[in-house]
Amino acid sequence: MLTIYGVYRSRASRNYWMARELGIPFTSVPVIQARRLADPLAADAPLNTRSPSFLAVNPMGLIPAIDDGGLILTESLANNLYLARKYGGPLAPADIVEEGLIGNWTMWAATEVEPHAVQIVLAYDGGIEETPEGRECIANCAQSLEKAFAVLEAHLEDRDYVIGDRFTVADLNLAEVFRYAMSQTALFDKHPRVKVWLARCQSRPAFKAMMEERLKEPE
Repeated sequence: MLTIYGVYRSRASRNYWMARELGIPFTSVPVIQARRLADPLAADAPLNTRSPSFLAVNPMGLIPAIDDGGLILTESLANNLYLARKYGGPLAPADIVEEGLIGNWTMWAATEVEPHAVQIVLAYDGGIEETPEGRECIANCAQSLEKAFAVLEAHLEDRDYVIGDRFTVADLNLAEVFRYAMSQTALFDKHPRVKVWLARCQSRPAFKAMMEERLKEPE
């Protein structure tokens, strides 16, 4: 059985969403981020990214990680590509061309979008969004995202989804990366196709089920 390590309020959300889309059984091991604990190595500390038992799974001390029958993978977006390839169905690539495109779009999101979008999330998580430093950081990141948003906006001109005519793992991976920028409403309003596409992805029952579990966790 698939085991997913990580709380829902982390990049593990991508893997939880994917498992639900595929309809496969999984076990959730709620590993929390060590930075959220005063003493992650205390005897009574919950399982976290510095716990020796988790470091035995992922020595990098990062979540998520998955264990699929003994195969351990530790990169959230790559985890989803693997799950799509293994379990097939409409989320998986239909041929080698789609596989190449899905990989390309996923790596694009990881390199061109996430580094900026995640800084926006961290500014809000750190409570500095209204400070001069925080406002400058968010504004710079939003400006850096303009080009990527424009690229996806143009790509969606004559299609509802990123690849082919259906929702695939490419949409799921990109949607989870673009979600980090959702606080920047002006950026989405300027790119209406991206805004509608993200809403379409997030209307799926599997996403809603994942978010329901996420909202149960403490912030």
